[in-house]
Amino acid sequence: MFHTPAAKALNAMDETHQPLPEVRKPLISRTLTEWKTLAILGGPILIAQVAQMANGVIDTVMAGHASAEDLAAVGIGSSLWMPLFLFFMGMLGALQPIISGYNGARTTHKIMPATWQGIYISAAGTLVMVLLLTNVHPVLALLNMETNTAGITQGYLNAFAWGIPAMLLMNSLRGLTDGLGHTRVIMAFSVLSTLINLPLNYIFIYGKLGLPAMGGVGCGWATSVSNGVAALALLVYLNHSKTFRQFHLIEDWVKPNLEGIRYILRIGVPIGFTIFVEASMFSVIALFLAPLGPVTVAGHQIALNVVSLLFMLPLSIGMALTLRVSFLIGARAPDTARLISRSSLLLASAVALIFATLLFVFAGQIAALYTIDPEVRAVTIRLLTFAAMFQIADVIQVTCISALRGYKDTRIPMFIMLFSFWGVGLPLGYLLTFTDWLLPALGAAGFWVGLTAGLTSASLLLGWRLFRFRPEDGGRGNRNNKAIAQAGAATT
Repeated sequence: MFHTPAAKALNAMDETHQPLPEVRKPLISRTLTEWKTLAILGGPILIAQVAQMANGVIDTVMAGHASAEDLAAVGIGSSLWMPLFLFFMGMLGALQPIISGYNGARTTHKIMPATWQGIYISAAGTLVMVLLLTNVHPVLALLNMETNTAGITQGYLNAFAWGIPAMLLMNSLRGLTDGLGHTRVIMAFSVLSTLINLPLNYIFIYGKLGLPAMGGVGCGWATSVSNGVAALALLVYLNHSKTFRQFHLIEDWVKPNLEGIRYILRIGVPIGFTIFVEASMFSVIALFLAPLGPVTVAGHQIALNVVSLLFMLPLSIGMALTLRVSFLIGARAPDTARLISRSSLLLASAVALIFATLLFVFAGQIAALYTIDPEVRAVTIRLLTFAAMFQIADVIQVTCISALRGYKDTRIPMFIMLFSFWGVGLPLGYLLTFTDWLLPALGAAGFWVGLTAGLTSASLLLGWRLFRFRPEDGGRGNRNNKAIAQAGAATT
């Protein structure tokens, strides 16, 4: 199909990182082969996710050793920037299935134009995040925060804002690296960012090497510098590595193209909104539980932290599934895409059952790792038994929605998640927690039952959508693909 050395190199690379399906193999052999590919793609994604989570843990622990005010300020600041970041991260996540699809179709001329449109979107997102986060005084006033803590929070966000361009740039470039099957690239630079963040936190927070002690504000500077160094190192790597220099990231600059940006946003905005809806629901639940007292809130937070850690594995499998399905659709192998989409539900269910069993059997030991307070431990153990049931529905829904994203089907799943979380899970959880309308008030466990019901609704509806969905080759998607390709041709 292509005769240039770059195209030949790309074809050879694809066979290693995203192999074409072998349709003549027996069904079980094909399934196991696809699962192996998911493991190869998903393993580095898992490490990258854990590294990114570790940054938050490092900030929390080190700020807490500075003072309670610094810890509170960093916590509140993080709760303000995280939902915004998750929205834009989800939006830029559209690049991964788009570029993976181009990779599978061997339409290499569309890859850099799509990448550059993503970079422009990240620049616009940077402007929005910086303007909002450097002007949060009205929000802090509404929270009736103590003056000194509010000042530290704003200082933390002002420092953090300097690293936002690098943070969103890395997420746009992740579309290129992950889309081509090289998930180890972002893994490596995420780990680099974490390794840099740890000593910088120590230097800036506590005032080492002749610098003044900045407390929580130092967390913001450490995050900004570590993100900046990682992004710069990533750019250098992409322009010098044998794998990526063939795409000429800087030399093949592409001007903004409205149709190309619209195509990315049409897929990406629903992803970003879905992630935002899920994250905001957990924040709202934490606020609702506050009147029940610190013991209940602490037990809920511990259970939520455990579930979040376990969720990293199915989430990583899901992200790999998105890449694989989009690649197979681009490679015109819809039967194999359907096979991996459906068989992954078996794999996900097995993971969920293992996690559920661990939570049931070792709830006491897990709670003991987090607290020595017997009251908090008792609440945590009770909630972890509900979290075990929560696991199965959660893992199935993330697998279904990840497969649908591989098909670039994001709008209907967004409405399904909105209905399931805010129409089923949150109202039911509130009723079960605070009222006797359905059952005697369950306390915090009521929200976990509501969450399980909402996720069950999502898993059933998304499963129905996945099994009935048929990708379309024509229509608006192809017109937008053509627009991206024309934008690239105009600059070469």
